[in-house]
Amino acid sequence: MAGYYFKTSDLAVGYNGNTLIHDINIGIEKGEILSLIGPNGAGKSTILKSITKHLEMIGGDALIADASVKHMSFRDLAKKVSVVLTERIKGELMTCYDVVATGRYPYTGSLGILSEEDREKVYEAMARVHAEELAGRDFHSISDGQRQRVLLARAICQEPEIIVLDEPTSFLDIKHKLELLSMLRSMSKEKGITVIMSLHEIDLAQKISDKVMCVSGDVISNFGTPDEIFKEEIITKLYGMEKGSYNIAFGSVEMPKPEGEAKTFVISSCGNGISVFRRLQKEDRPFYAGIIYENDVDFHVAKYLAEEVVSVPAFTVTTEEHFERAAVLMDKCDEVICAGYPNGAKILERLEEKARKDGKLR
Repeated sequence: MAGYYFKTSDLAVGYNGNTLIHDINIGIEKGEILSLIGPNGAGKSTILKSITKHLEMIGGDALIADASVKHMSFRDLAKKVSVVLTERIKGELMTCYDVVATGRYPYTGSLGILSEEDREKVYEAMARVHAEELAGRDFHSISDGQRQRVLLARAICQEPEIIVLDEPTSFLDIKHKLELLSMLRSMSKEKGITVIMSLHEIDLAQKISDKVMCVSGDVISNFGTPDEIFKEEIITKLYGMEKGSYNIAFGSVEMPKPEGEAKTFVISSCGNGISVFRRLQKEDRPFYAGIIYENDVDFHVAKYLAEEVVSVPAFTVTTEEHFERAAVLMDKCDEVICAGYPNGAKILERLEEKARKDGKLR
């Protein structure tokens, strides 16, 4: 782990002296974003609280530029690390400006009096997250999205080298999720601020993260880049998924395929079938699909939802064998749905014509 800006060394975390997760050994570079993913109750928050000294480390250590977090004073740690946890802060009678200003306390004297420079930094932080208009508002009267922006401004106001966030996108709508994550990405790349956070939305974790830690069981099951982590077998095992599946191509989950004997065949290509596949799944109607190239976007949904897909390896030629297999499946069905395909797809034109002659085409 030599050379990493932030790293853990045989870190063990838990509560009341009882180890929950042990042998945590990870490292990230300055300015990278690390996301912790895993099921509820797996220990993501426990890890975050341990590396920020909200919980005592049971074993090992975390290091920032080779400096021990365990032996660092709280004031020194606050100058390097700012924290946004899920607990609601008790800010009765505090304006949003007051909340953000608490981020300057590691730099003020014992009386906590803000200097003119401190006040400028408060306003600069609020401007960075587009929260200037909230300065005089009661912190508890604003929306969840606004509250997250204010808490992020407080974290920025600390001028940290690392920002640690526990489920920062919880309770936010998609607009505010994207705004918040975009701000974090911008800070990490423009300011070199390292971001460590837990996320429930694995699709967003895949898109924003430089490194990903999988938290499940008493050890870290996987750690690496998104390309290394977001594989069907890893995500399925991590979350213990017994129904449904993880769609690697879309970075999202699919509902379980309908059960029973398929009586519908779907002809499609180039993404035209996806809405039909998902509608049939919601209606609990098993179906067949084809003939689809394996690099076609339709294939990456049909393979999870269809009873069988007549598929063709990418960059190869469809054959009469493919047509005959699709025809056999169509003969078992009561209806054929043509969802659409590009002009010139001769083999799909033949399937559509067969369905029309059989009186099954919809």
